[in-house]
Amino acid sequence: MTEELVITCIVCPMGCRIRVLKKDGEVIAVKGYSCPRGREYAVQEATRPLRVLMTVIPCINGDLPVVSVKTSKPIPRDKLLEVSRYLASVSVEAPVEIGDVIVENILGLGADIVATRPCKRVKN
Repeated sequence: MTEELVITCIVCPMGCRIRVLKKDGEVIAVKGYSCPRGREYAVQEATRPLRVLMTVIPCINGDLPVVSVKTSKPIPRDKLLEVSRYLASVSVEAPVEIGDVIVENILGLGADIVATRPCKRVKN
């Protein structure tokens, strides 16, 4: 069975509408891309889409109630909910600096959870 996906490329500002044809789960044709990076993006989206997860976690004894975090690299889109559920049970103690690793190798996916905003310690 042949399946056609239409993907809007986000690699550059051109926003190419790329058609990916798949047969039995394998890419057989890619049309409508303007550059090799667009083709690569479309194939990735059609076969194993990846996303960067951005969220917040509680910051204990901090000047902010939460600290923003993100994955250090894109993770499989179908793992976003599982990672989010895991992070719902995570908190961090202030102080936190940008780039601090909050969780290493989250769920064995090869990506760390890193802070994207500082949270200073509030004196008790």
